[in-house]
Amino acid sequence: MADRPILVLGATGSTGRRVAARLSGAGHAVRRASRRGDVRFDWSDRGTWSGALAGVERVYLMAPHELPVDPDFVHDAVAAGMRRFVLLSTRGAAEMRDERLLAAEQLVRGSGVDWTVLRPDWFDQNFDEGFFRPAVLAGELVLPLGDKRQAFVDADDIAAVAVAALTEDGHEGLVHEVTGPEALSFPQALAAITRVTGLRVGFRGTPDDYRAVVPADLAEQQIEAWDALDDGEPTDTVARVTGREPKHFHDYVVQAWGSGAWRG
Repeated sequence: MADRPILVLGATGSTGRRVAARLSGAGHAVRRASRRGDVRFDWSDRGTWSGALAGVERVYLMAPHELPVDPDFVHDAVAAGMRRFVLLSTRGAAEMRDERLLAAEQLVRGSGVDWTVLRPDWFDQNFDEGFFRPAVLAGELVLPLGDKRQAFVDADDIAAVAVAALTEDGHEGLVHEVTGPEALSFPQALAAITRVTGLRVGFRGTPDDYRAVVPADLAEQQIEAWDALDDGEPTDTVARVTGREPKHFHDYVVQAWGSGAWRG
């Protein structure tokens, strides 16, 4: 497998581009695939699948946003010679009854080839690259999680675990829960951003707060799912798999601010 390129789906996304960069930096051939990647890949266009899959035996597999992983893709990948899937899922998928991601996990488990599932907690980068960024810039985040704590994890640490699973033996048939080193509530995380940047970001965390800003059907669905979450306690996955400690949230904020995040 070492001489063949490794397919990275979602190669322009938060984790995909970091996985691709780490693989390249370690000397591995990488096939970056996305709608705008080196190789065009579109989940809705099956004609783009074969070019992405040709000659590869390992894939970093991301479920498309809000869509299921197509079972035909997994079948086609195995038929084309795929021998290892590393799937990005999410921590709490079972508790939240996320059928889309649970189905993706079942697909790779039943594929007949090596698989590893990554279940990271909330990404640090949600605050500067993802869907929390507009709220941070606007000065208020509304999310029905109250004081529940999450073990926010840096996308670089997720990528490091993914690269290990793609390139090393010993991860076959494992589910890696990938977290940061500490569990923080959203008010604590936002306070860390304020301390470093001076940006004041309020937080409203009740279900009624959320209902006031999100369409009713979506709000009720998300409130029910998130209500099933317990506090997200840290795991030792990053240290155990990579040999180094995961990044603290404060250090992520310092790095992001230094790189120009949240400056308009």
